[in-house]
Amino acid sequence: MTTLDGLPEPERERWVEALVAAGGSQCGFCTPGIVMRLAALSSTLAPSGPAVTPERIDRALVAHLCRCTGWQTVREAALAALAGVASAGEDRKPDRDLDQAACRAGLEGGVAQQVGPAVVLGRAGFADDTCPPDALVAVPDGKGGYAVAESVVAARTLAGKVQGRSSSLALDHPVSLPSGPWALTLRTGWVEPAYVEPDASWCAPGGTAASPCANGGAFGGKLHSPVMADARRLADEHRRPVRVLWSREDVVRLGPKRPPVAGGIDPDGSGVLRVGVPSDGVSEDRWRQVVGAVAVAAPGLDLVPVPLSGPPITFDLRASVWAEAAVLAAGARVVGRPGVGPRVDVPIEVSSPSGGRAVARCRPDGSIDVGVDAGSVLDAVVLRSYCIGASHQALGWVRSEGIAVDDRGAVRDLTVRSFGIVQARAMPQVTVTVLPGSDGPAVNGSDAVFAAVAAARWLADGLPPEWPTDRGGAGRR
Repeated sequence: MTTLDGLPEPERERWVEALVAAGGSQCGFCTPGIVMRLAALSSTLAPSGPAVTPERIDRALVAHLCRCTGWQTVREAALAALAGVASAGEDRKPDRDLDQAACRAGLEGGVAQQVGPAVVLGRAGFADDTCPPDALVAVPDGKGGYAVAESVVAARTLAGKVQGRSSSLALDHPVSLPSGPWALTLRTGWVEPAYVEPDASWCAPGGTAASPCANGGAFGGKLHSPVMADARRLADEHRRPVRVLWSREDVVRLGPKRPPVAGGIDPDGSGVLRVGVPSDGVSEDRWRQVVGAVAVAAPGLDLVPVPLSGPPITFDLRASVWAEAAVLAAGARVVGRPGVGPRVDVPIEVSSPSGGRAVARCRPDGSIDVGVDAGSVLDAVVLRSYCIGASHQALGWVRSEGIAVDDRGAVRDLTVRSFGIVQARAMPQVTVTVLPGSDGPAVNGSDAVFAAVAAARWLADGLPPEWPTDRGGAGRR
């Protein structure tokens, strides 16, 4: 078995340079595995071998998940790196200020994030990579506690959990529409954030627990992860360092989800958006923040909280609630016009509560044009990468993503393939430009892109009243 560290140094350096230059790695957790998969394609560059094409790269990526980049920059980096086999020695090191790039990444991701070769090499300092070798291992036991043992294998054996799979349950839309005749309605269901690095932490007795957000914030999904507090408590209890490790299934079962919503709106922009909230309610301060964000995106919408039983709900995930409101408002601006149906080439503009602005349109061939104003660009490569990644998430959100939740509120779709995430081979081309006037203070831009692309895709699909609109095929074609 060969890992990234086992590649010849010139080949490894070529992949590092290509991915950094293209913005093909953000958090970096998935990158070493992707590099090894794609490096195997270099043998096809032999004179007798077939050409390495974008299509062949996309087929190779089917076995992987990169939730950050939206695949396009990974593909671009792969084409550059594989072409470099025939032009060894060419200097492709990017002439960039990587500190400024890291500042842009932090704005887009919401937490501090590195940019550079260490990220591509898998050396971004993830929580579990920094723990002492003699630490105990704690994994969820499926009963609300942890199984603690000397090794990962022993802890998982002690937990005795049976691996879950995907289900045949239909996707649910748990929030009912507000009463009244509406010109336009929308309902969303349960969606898995699907960040790739599972929640993890470790702590020594009496110490400070390692953050699960060491190089990226999982789109907000880890901001209130319990693993730090669990690691500290278990370390104090056992009087030894303890690693807390969640598996992929643990993240799906225990991790927070975007709130499902159901809303109705009229052409004048007035309407009601009913929002799923935790069954034990939401604090007044947090709800006030949600209402304030929605007032920026869709000032005519009234918000109504709806307590839901089911997976945990968070408002921390990318553009939660205000993006749904912005999408409804964008639909309302066209729903009163004659001949409303599937519409392409219609520019949709969205402004975010952070001050970012985006304009998106879906072309007849399915490609997407995005314009973004995020203030001072700081680093165009990182900004572009985040905007493409946000476009990828928006397309999946509208067309294909969802997870089944049973009558007891338990998630039943537990495999990555069951989430409906758009695969590399189904991802359309995204063109990103910086809008004129983008010279103010630097702000997040990708959240506005996420909302604008979702609205543009919904309009191009004909404004169907429930998402996902094409669960059967949009993510896999």
